Amino acid sequence: MHSDNMHLWSHHHIFGQDRRRSGERRTLLVIALTAATMVLEISTGILFGSMALLADGLHMASHTVALGITAFAYVYARRHAANPDFSFGTGKVNALGGFTVALLLAGFSVAMAWESAARFLAPVPIAFDQAIAVAVLGLIVNGLSVLLLGDGHDHGHGHDPGHGHKHDHSHGHAHAHDHNLRSAYLHVLADALTSLLAIFALLAGKYLGYHWMDPAMGIVGAILVARWSLGLLRDSSHTLLDRQAPAALCEQLRRAVEGQGHDRVADLHLWSIGPGLHAAELAVVTHDELTPGEVKARLPAALRVVHATVEIHRCPGDR
Repeated sequence: MHSDNMHLWSHHHIFGQDRRRSGERRTLLVIALTAATMVLEISTGILFGSMALLADGLHMASHTVALGITAFAYVYARRHAANPDFSFGTGKVNALGGFTVALLLAGFSVAMAWESAARFLAPVPIAFDQAIAVAVLGLIVNGLSVLLLGDGHDHGHGHDPGHGHKHDHSHGHAHAHDHNLRSAYLHVLADALTSLLAIFALLAGKYLGYHWMDPAMGIVGAILVARWSLGLLRDSSHTLLDRQAPAALCEQLRRAVEGQGHDRVADLHLWSIGPGLHAAELAVVTHDELTPGEVKARLPAALRVVHATVEIHRCPGDR
């Protein structure tokens, strides 16, 4: 076979990862907003000698770093999308960014619980008016950030014109779970929650004398943040470890390939390689003259199987 014809069977593994995702723009806006608030709080905290403002500014600084990891993952995945060293493209960089930020969220929840427990044992004086003002400012900034990042999901509607194989079904408008965007969304949502709980606790302390509410709400916030981070760790690690897709998706693919005939799927592997993108390996046993291309043509578009490897086995005794 002449080597010039090999392009008919080969294809790239970019799968639309070279395009800027909507989550990237929104994350950059949130980083700018968070960084501006960080500079304001740190500078005014130093200027007016306010430990509360300085502490919240340093808190904002840690979140700017975490969101920076999210932005870096977007840029890295896009710039290296055509790098052949990534076997199935750079889609998993998205999950790696989400996993990393989830670890930071988990550490944040532990620190919150530790500090809150320490304040139960050794209460410290609270400057209520100043602390409430800082918490309100933090709530406004984080509320705007939550609105910018939406619901933490990115809808993949891209079209990849790349090659002649029927691997890319991105026109299926599948709901793409962007772990990177979700991690950023959960981060600012956690911040908004802690600011809201702080306002509630500080108001109770100032007007009702319930000073214990401050550390109590800190522990409640830590528990909720820990639950969010564990959920994100679970979901992103499933992608990183090539966990088999949910049984319902595997069954959908199996039914589509087997159809109403006598073909049977003997072995099936379906896993995520990026937001809303799947790869599949399957072995089909048949009595007919079936080709891999015919099997690929049966793959449901909604599953967005952008790379498929198909083995065809004839039933024993068939000629």
